[in-house]
Amino acid sequence: MYYTSPLAFYLGAPMENVLQQVNLRDQALAVLKYRLISGDLAPGEIYSAAALASELGVSNSPVREAMLTLVNEGLMETVKNRGFRVVPLRDEERRNIYELRKLIEVPSMAKLASMKDEVNAHREHFEQLAADIVKAAHEKNVVAFVEADRNFHIGLLSLLKNEQLTSIVENLRNQTRRYGLKVLSSQEGELVKSAEGHKLLLDAILSGDKKLVTKIMTEHLSPLAGDDLTEPGVTVAPEAPRKRA
Repeated sequence: MYYTSPLAFYLGAPMENVLQQVNLRDQALAVLKYRLISGDLAPGEIYSAAALASELGVSNSPVREAMLTLVNEGLMETVKNRGFRVVPLRDEERRNIYELRKLIEVPSMAKLASMKDEVNAHREHFEQLAADIVKAAHEKNVVAFVEADRNFHIGLLSLLKNEQLTSIVENLRNQTRRYGLKVLSSQEGELVKSAEGHKLLLDAILSGDKKLVTKIMTEHLSPLAGDDLTEPGVTVAPEAPRKRA
C-alpha cells in the first residue's frame, strides 16, 4: 500500500467530492502545512485559528485541531490569548535535524537496495512520481513538488514495513522541508537538479548498488547543511477548501 496524504485527494479530486474523501481537520492540516512550506504562513508570526477558519470557510474546531497537531510536530507553538506562532527554525536546530535525517534516511534507503524485487514490483508508480517531481520543479510549483517528493520518499520507505520509521522521517521532513526548498529554489537550476536525482536514486536502488544509493541520498540532503539564504519566489499554497452549502 502506497503512502498518501490528504492533499493528494485535495489536488486530484473535484471540489464537490473532497469532503466525502477526507475530513475537515485533515484538509485544514494539509493546507496549513503547505502554506508553511510556501512561506504564506511566516516564521515568528502569530495566527488566529478563528481567522484562518473564516478564510477556509469552515468552523473553528477543525482548524484549531490542525494547528494543535502542528504544535505537536514542532512547527507551531501556542501563544496565550493570541493564537499560534510559526516556530522559526534556528540554524542549530536545522543542522541537528539534518544529522538525524542522515543517520536515519540514508541507511534506510540503502537497505532498499537489497530489496530490488519488491521495489521493482512498484517501479512504474515510483517512476511516475519521479517524473511528476521533475515537472513540478520546471514549473516552480512548490505544492506539487512537495506532494510528489513526499510520496516518493515516504512511499519507498514504507516498503520497509516500519511505521515508526516512516513516522519519524516524515516529522523530520516536515520540520526542514521549507528550508530545503528555499535553498534549492534560490539557486538557478538546483531545484531541477534535485528533482532529477529521484530517478537516479530509484535506478540505484533497483540496481542493488548500496554505495551509490548512499551517495545520492547524502547529496540529496545536503541543502539542509548549508547557510541560510533569502526567500525564493515560489508558488503559494493551494486554494482553501470550501465548506459545501
